[in-house]
Amino acid sequence: MALLERVATLIRANLNDLVDQAEEPEKMIKQVILDMQNQLLQVKTQVAIAIADQHLLMKKQKENDDAAAEWVRKAELAVEKGHDDLARAALERSMTARNMAASFAEQVADQTAQVENLKTALRKLDLKLQEAQNKSDVLIAQHRRSRALSKASDARMKIGDGSKEAAFDRVKNKVQHAEAVSQAKSELAVDSVEDRLAALEKDDEIDKLLAEIKARKRAS
Repeated sequence: MALLERVATLIRANLNDLVDQAEEPEKMIKQVILDMQNQLLQVKTQVAIAIADQHLLMKKQKENDDAAAEWVRKAELAVEKGHDDLARAALERSMTARNMAASFAEQVADQTAQVENLKTALRKLDLKLQEAQNKSDVLIAQHRRSRALSKASDARMKIGDGSKEAAFDRVKNKVQHAEAVSQAKSELAVDSVEDRLAALEKDDEIDKLLAEIKARKRAS
């Protein structure tokens, strides 16, 4: 039966795998539960119909068994009254009824097996539905945690890939270089003033020496 095949597929389904494979696990879980509820309702309906058919077949079997026995009783009565021809006709009808009863017995056996299969599928699907309902909140929470951890890991990987650190180092180097240039310029400016002052002092010293020499010359 197509219904039992669908039910078997749902029963075999691994909820954890379905969640891992689904793009939207929350919607998938809700859909799985809805599918199970719908299939459960269909199986319940099929079980009820199958049991009703089973009872009908059993009733037909009993009716034919009773008819076969009743025609045998009539055949016996005909023999007692000396009507062999009626007895033969009654026995013929008894055989027909007995064959029909045997046919219905086979159908009852088949129907009973089908009812048991449906009942088994119903029990398994009911348990699977309970499992899905109990697991749904847990699975959804697990998926949300996994998604959050994944995003956090991606962020850490982006931070730790060296690109941002390298950019920071480049900026740092530029700042340090600018500071060094400024310091050098400042030092150069100071050196220039000191050099000029030193030159003035040297010129002054030379002027003094020159004046002393001229004075000695005049004195002599």
